[in-house]
Amino acid sequence: MFNINMSLKTSLIVLSSFFVLSLSQAIELPDFTELVEQNSPAVVNISTKQKVKSPHGLPHGLQIPDLPEGSPWNDLFKKFFEDRGNSEQPDAQSLGSGFIIDEHGYIVTNHHVIKNADEILVRLSDRRELVAKLIGSDARSDIALLKIEADSLPVVKIGNSEKLKVGEWAMAIGTPFGFDHSVSVGVISAIGRNNLPNSNYVPFIQTDVAINPGNSGGPLFNLKGEVVGINSQIYTRTGGFMGLSFSIPINVAMNVINQIKKDGHVTRGWLGVLIQEVNRELAESFGMKQPRGAAVLKVIEDSPAEKAGFKIGDVIIKFGNKDIYRSSDLPLAVGTTEIGKRVKVKIIREGKTRTLGVVIAKLPKEEQLAGIRNSPAKTTTNKLGMLVKDLTSEQREQAGLDKRGVLVQRVVDGAAREAGIRTGDILLKLNYKDINSIKSFKQVLKSLPKGKSVPVLIQRRKSPIFLAIKIPE
Repeated sequence: MFNINMSLKTSLIVLSSFFVLSLSQAIELPDFTELVEQNSPAVVNISTKQKVKSPHGLPHGLQIPDLPEGSPWNDLFKKFFEDRGNSEQPDAQSLGSGFIIDEHGYIVTNHHVIKNADEILVRLSDRRELVAKLIGSDARSDIALLKIEADSLPVVKIGNSEKLKVGEWAMAIGTPFGFDHSVSVGVISAIGRNNLPNSNYVPFIQTDVAINPGNSGGPLFNLKGEVVGINSQIYTRTGGFMGLSFSIPINVAMNVINQIKKDGHVTRGWLGVLIQEVNRELAESFGMKQPRGAAVLKVIEDSPAEKAGFKIGDVIIKFGNKDIYRSSDLPLAVGTTEIGKRVKVKIIREGKTRTLGVVIAKLPKEEQLAGIRNSPAKTTTNKLGMLVKDLTSEQREQAGLDKRGVLVQRVVDGAAREAGIRTGDILLKLNYKDINSIKSFKQVLKSLPKGKSVPVLIQRRKSPIFLAIKIPE
């Protein structure tokens, strides 16, 4: 009996300790109820309308028949064809979120939420619906600024995204799938994610906060109730949340918003180079101890980079006071630099470190950022294991090249195939030397260091890319 009681007592003590420990752990978890009550009123639902022209208008090249004046068919033909040409389908709609940043009625959301909208409707937490005016938007950062006219508007508190740390709690409020003021919580998974598609100018905040269609443009809060990000993208294979959500840092967003308020548009710095990530093989071929930096694939004509003396094959490792670890670090560093400012850029050229001075210019518009433009064919083989030939004038024009390049006609077993060179690639540079013709290609071949890896620049589907090729012994 004594042993049984002692065992029971011991079990109760252990069980009590477990409950105390569980309770203490539960107490440590944050309570989001007050944050939600304070901030939900400043989060808005955004819907848009867009008139969609009917695809059943006049067939290409068909015109209204030109009938004699007074013909009884005139009115019938005009009504039939004009109605078809001007017919509209029902309004196309999109749905997203946003948040009020000041008492004057300025609202922040994503550019993709209001893109091509003919009308933007904002629904407040008190069920008021107002038509918003688009002040301006920026596709490159996916930020849009709206304005509504209303009294007694609740506003959010703007935080500082540069103080964020991985592992801290975060909360999102938005309109996923149209469900107003839905709340989801999680933690900051990573910061500075700037290698997402089409995100050269945004170092995204990665979270595991559940973000779904309709959350776009909504705020990401920290535990102080401050907005630290704008929910923008999700990584998904199903269209729904999969644990990877990305938000625009509020510091980046406010820089864009302030420019839109002041000038109606956003201005960014421009260097004028096309770049590539440096992997282990390329680093070795460039004479670098470890992979880092941004390899220069192309220097745009009459750009700041060309004027400063940048060359294809340079590896940019520092821009001003910012280290460039990945190629995706460079566009952000350049884009946030003041126009006209002279910046020192550290590069590695043919294994040696150099510093260039460049004066940053204004980033041209998308339509102005065209690539650089542009003999009977001869054929030759070489020790690298590929068959190459001179480009024809037509091939140069199609590839957007002027004088450089030879066409890779065939790749057999050997160094070229192992490096990843394919049939149809255009060889532009080999071991830092321009390849303008078969003649220049043969000259460069003679000087290649045996047994070592050297960089080779090719163009594939109009896009340049560096590869590392090991020269046979």
